Amino acid sequence: MISEDQLKRVAAWSRELTQAEIEVARAGITERSYGTGESVFMRGDTFDYWAGMVFGLARMGGVSRDGKETSLAGLTAGAWFGEGSVLKNEPRRYDVVALRSSRVALMERSAFMWLFENSVGFNRFLVRQLNERLGQFIGMLEVNRTLDATARLARSIASLFNPILYPESTAHLEITQEEIGALSGMSRQNANRALNRLEKEGLLRLEYGGVTILDVERLRGYGD
Repeated sequence: MISEDQLKRVAAWSRELTQAEIEVARAGITERSYGTGESVFMRGDTFDYWAGMVFGLARMGGVSRDGKETSLAGLTAGAWFGEGSVLKNEPRRYDVVALRSSRVALMERSAFMWLFENSVGFNRFLVRQLNERLGQFIGMLEVNRTLDATARLARSIASLFNPILYPESTAHLEITQEEIGALSGMSRQNANRALNRLEKEGLLRLEYGGVTILDVERLRGYGD
């Protein structure tokens, strides 16, 4: 169980709950730490939790039979994920791996389903969440099929500024170029070239240990 104050810090959706619903949510949540490269869960796992990033950075994706990695989304502080698998009570269809030391909040399926069946506020959030995630994945499919590496990286960074999926985002991202490459599905060298190009065009500023976004709207539409 976590405290009510901690729940409100790590879960923006909890602000829509009644006091009784908050008590159910906090009673069903624990936190767990993961080291760099450690799996939160893997494809095929029975993982009976809905999960949210307390801090750190993780990659949602998979590995094909020939060993090719595919990145579906980055997960930063405030992002909650895996609700589809919890609702359908099925094995996970993708991997989530910590790219740095991270802490994750884990809500038991029983608490999640109670909120799903009883809370209007929680259901409003889930509808928004699922709609935004669907839009993110449709956009990613289009980007991967039609745009070059720089545009793919620009769109990948911009995706971390969706206010529904990433409510804690700020203009400065504490993220390395290697991590950006991992989220974009490219090598550190290719990511470095793309980032330098975007910096020259005035869309972002590279800094020690991070990136400051100067024009998120141009990043979202980069390559059109």
